[in-house]
Amino acid sequence: MDFTHPSSSSGSWNCLCNVVEYSGIFDSESRQPHSRCMENTRVALRRSITQVLDQRDRTNIWLNGLAGVGKTSIAFTIAEEMKSAKRLAATFFFSHKHAQKVATIIPTIAYQLALAFPRIRGDIVKAIENDDSLLSDGKSHADQMRELVIRPLQTLKFREESYVIIIDALDECFSREEAARLVALLTVTLSGPSLPLIHVIFTSRPEVHIHAAMPSGVHEILLTTRDKDTIQDVRFFLRTSLDKTRTIRPAVFGQPPIPWPSEDEFETLVFKAGGLFVYAAMAMNFISTAGHHPQERLELLLRKKSTVGADIDQLYREIIEASKDPLAHCRMLASIINLRHPLSLAELQELFYMDKRSLAMMLEAFSPVILNDGAGHIEIYHASLRDFMNDPSRSKQYHIDAPHTHEHLACCCLDFITRQGSVRTRAILVSPLPYPYPYQMWDIHLRSAYPSSKLRNLLSRFTNESLQHWVQTSNSNLTLLESIQGARRTCLSLKWIRSPSDIVVAWRLHKGSKKFAKRY
Repeated sequence: MDFTHPSSSSGSWNCLCNVVEYSGIFDSESRQPHSRCMENTRVALRRSITQVLDQRDRTNIWLNGLAGVGKTSIAFTIAEEMKSAKRLAATFFFSHKHAQKVATIIPTIAYQLALAFPRIRGDIVKAIENDDSLLSDGKSHADQMRELVIRPLQTLKFREESYVIIIDALDECFSREEAARLVALLTVTLSGPSLPLIHVIFTSRPEVHIHAAMPSGVHEILLTTRDKDTIQDVRFFLRTSLDKTRTIRPAVFGQPPIPWPSEDEFETLVFKAGGLFVYAAMAMNFISTAGHHPQERLELLLRKKSTVGADIDQLYREIIEASKDPLAHCRMLASIINLRHPLSLAELQELFYMDKRSLAMMLEAFSPVILNDGAGHIEIYHASLRDFMNDPSRSKQYHIDAPHTHEHLACCCLDFITRQGSVRTRAILVSPLPYPYPYQMWDIHLRSAYPSSKLRNLLSRFTNESLQHWVQTSNSNLTLLESIQGARRTCLSLKWIRSPSDIVVAWRLHKGSKKFAKRY
């Protein structure tokens, strides 16, 4: 039994809690809705993973496969099972949906270790007390790993049980180099004989740089869409989901419900899904959308013949084509995908103030591929949608290139800033609360934007009306100073200087940043 270390300091513990990336913890609220395997699916695969984890060695697992084959659902389900068995040491689930930082990975793992093994919490806290910089962005991962993870774990070396650390979606890590370093750091440091037995599970797409980083002896599991068990599980998922839709819609299917769909329709849907769980899940989202007849939605999905199964691109195109204004809705979708971090519905409505109607229609039309519960952040259902929209060879006529997407976002940010008025602007600038998204990210989108006349006019208005309020009112905020300096560099570039008015805008930004810097 573990006992809490008596020397634990609440101050240092609070410092650790403040830097934890909670979105990386598998069952955190910020990851809702949680993606788990449906009951009675992936049974053989989960059993084979558990068999490796039960071995009295340090074998690590690399579960890899294409986008949409269910890697995260499997990782989540294994994490739940290990947590129930008191064998889960820590998790870190990477996601483009959350603004995760490199420096938070090891502290987040250490935080979970302290909760899983209260006996070592005091050692982790003491390490933080002895080195004030241990939780800083600039501290090396090797130092953090040694002081926050390895040394505390050495006190548990006589444990007979084996434990698990799960790193999901390694391909969504911050960079290829960072992913490779993280694999090496975890597999090398956790293999020492003075530590308890810890298996590490990695999941990712089968990318070359990750394959090269994996150590020899790793137990590789390749998930494919052609595996018989996987195809059978997708079939089971579709049958169960369609039966549920049929049962909960008595106004459509009667009571008791009539048989639905036909066997031919069902087999066609199974073929189109192939072994791709994300296809099956989003197809069901589309079919069961409230306010639509399920049979009509099913017919929309099945109207185009597929020569291959698991064609996720065709599914996305069919969902887009079913909307009333595909191009306008795709522009809005591309903007949401290219936000620096997800926003709530209320925040999106403020940001896209001039396009509120288009936003509402897009969210309704694309509800099968967008998570929107009305309370949390608006997020895409799966990373494969981002890949589809960003690749012109896949999205074809629905592709919105990055410069025009960022032009739209930069315009929306500047429109938000300039329509606040002096009183509201002052209230925002002096508030202790975080600045709204447009105040934080306008220059980031400006840097990557196509320099349209609309964007130039909004920027001119900002520098003529709002900038002086920033310089006079703000409390020497570094974020605002850096944003003004970043915009100045952008406006001094050759792609921006096209007329004398552009030079005037650049000069205003230059003067504003100089005045701001004097106050900082």
